[in-house]
Amino acid sequence: MKGAERDIVAIELDAKSIVRWSPEVEHERAVAVFDLLEANRFRLRAGPPGPYRLVLGLRDGTLIFTLSGTEETTRVEIELPVRPLRRVIKDYFLICDSYFQAIKGATPSKIETIDMARRGVHDEGAGLLREALEDRVELDHDTARRLFTLVCVLHVRG
Repeated sequence: MKGAERDIVAIELDAKSIVRWSPEVEHERAVAVFDLLEANRFRLRAGPPGPYRLVLGLRDGTLIFTLSGTEETTRVEIELPVRPLRRVIKDYFLICDSYFQAIKGATPSKIETIDMARRGVHDEGAGLLREALEDRVELDHDTARRLFTLVCVLHVRG
């Protein structure tokens, strides 16, 4: 898939949306970006063909996807209200916190149970994000999961 029109070939988080992250959050961000750039399916339904450069940010409670081609001559901005995602973002933060606490000393079965719940909430968030973008963007489940991780990272405050 690499190099096809459906690729995101560069991604960054808008500097104005970033706060200082814990090492765990920074690790999650780095893994999501790496995995996203390694393999993704992302195509604008109406707009220039890819490959795309993506800047992801927050502005006034709105998620902003700023896309440009590799030549950066055409820019497309997709605005997505965050409100429909807030509950699942909050749930994801709570379950991730439980997971990070558990790996410090819980039994393997307890860690596995929490991790399964974490993956379920992550999948739910990815599905909601995919649904919210479906009229404007064609993307696969794995790409939506990685983008949801980055959306969550943008919501970390302190």
